[in-house]
Amino acid sequence: MSLSRAPRGFLLTAGAMAAALTLTACSDDSTGKSGGGGNTNFVTNTGGIDTVAKGERTGPKGLSGETLDGEKLDVADLKGKVVVLNVWGSWCAPCRAEAPHFKKVSEELKPKGVEFVGINTRDPQKTKALAFEQDFGITYPSLYDPYGKLVLNGFPKGTLLPQGIPSTIVLDRDGKIAARSLKAVDEKQLREMIQPVLDEKASGQ
Repeated sequence: MSLSRAPRGFLLTAGAMAAALTLTACSDDSTGKSGGGGNTNFVTNTGGIDTVAKGERTGPKGLSGETLDGEKLDVADLKGKVVVLNVWGSWCAPCRAEAPHFKKVSEELKPKGVEFVGINTRDPQKTKALAFEQDFGITYPSLYDPYGKLVLNGFPKGTLLPQGIPSTIVLDRDGKIAARSLKAVDEKQLREMIQPVLDEKASGQ
């Protein structure tokens, strides 16, 4: 059936299905685990936020590179602080929806030892990504990852889904993955991801 001859109802249904696939991420709630394979020890809680018990956490595998502003950044250097990693793209409507929440929470929690780092992906040119940051007043740095190499290779297998944009990861003070969301979050959900990790102490304290 050609699209030109497809019934209007069929086109609307197909469009809705495509939008749903674009804006949502996959999870397997039947097992209590969530993600794209791999032994990540995530447990899905209410609201679609996945957490990992402190003794079962693993860390990312080398999240470093150049930021959108041309500076060098290595996430490992932020060990000792709670770090919020947000994977985003300027082309992504849900990213735009959650951006004001990230701006507000990042500014309010920075004095408490929480650092935000973006991972900008699938933006072949920096100009649109920089305009996104300017539009929403984002002041924290974003690693520039136009081909998704950091998303694919920088995390343990199963942590992120390549198609799951936006996604958010919270690292504890030991630099290990404590929580994640594979969808856009609002201010309340973002704080619910961060606060339990902020209340923890680093190993050895």
